[in-house]
Amino acid sequence: MIEITDLKTTFSTGLFKKHTINAVDVVSLHIKKGETLGLVGESGCGKTTLGKTILRLVEPSAGTICFDNQDITRLSMREMRKIRPRMQMIFQDPDSSLNPRMTVAESIAEPLRQAGTKKQEIPKRVEELLTLVGLSLEHLDRHPYELSGGQNQRVVLARVLALEPDFIIADEPTSALDVSVQAQILKLIRDLKDELGLTCLFISHDLMVVRHMSDSIAVMGQGKIVEIGTPDEIFESPSHPYTKDLVSFAKNAVLPYKKESK
Repeated sequence: MIEITDLKTTFSTGLFKKHTINAVDVVSLHIKKGETLGLVGESGCGKTTLGKTILRLVEPSAGTICFDNQDITRLSMREMRKIRPRMQMIFQDPDSSLNPRMTVAESIAEPLRQAGTKKQEIPKRVEELLTLVGLSLEHLDRHPYELSGGQNQRVVLARVLALEPDFIIADEPTSALDVSVQAQILKLIRDLKDELGLTCLFISHDLMVVRHMSDSIAVMGQGKIVEIGTPDEIFESPSHPYTKDLVSFAKNAVLPYKKESK
């Protein structure tokens, strides 16, 4: 579903932009259809920039991005608009992801209107999406400030799923939520991914959460992928010193969500 090769994202800094920072430094990886790839690393290592670059919310400086066997690296913005419904992103802070002046119904309906859904079909579709993410119809007329962080993240999920995407990037989707709510959102994301057959890039600095959410894990440090493997390989026999440090820290952490046994 996703294959990136030698991807590089560079930012210029300084008064005259003489200095550059390689936020993503020659990264190559692939995500199979229906798979969840966990991307883990400390804050500031380039995880979010990589996710945004894959969706071309940030333009790459070099390398290629292939989505479903199509090179999207050089597509125009008009051409990208045709593909964007299939590629969606869940951002870290649900409160800032929603327009405070819009009701829940309006927020979920917006992408449907943009996609040209028939006006008479939108209310029913909005209700279906709201039910899918575990909210009741009484939330339709509420605004973001009237909801909890967990409820707002459910609204964000409903809006992301409105256009029936094939690929979702979840960028630390529980980092802004209370610990008591994190488990619910993580389980919801996992259940929806399995139910809808989504391909997912799950970004987090918490290796323990990534282990239980992912089919494979890529460890990122200072803009580079330093190690890739299955959750068991990364957790039980890490080879890179940076990964070993993350694993050591993760084993002493408290996991908010445990994977259900089959």
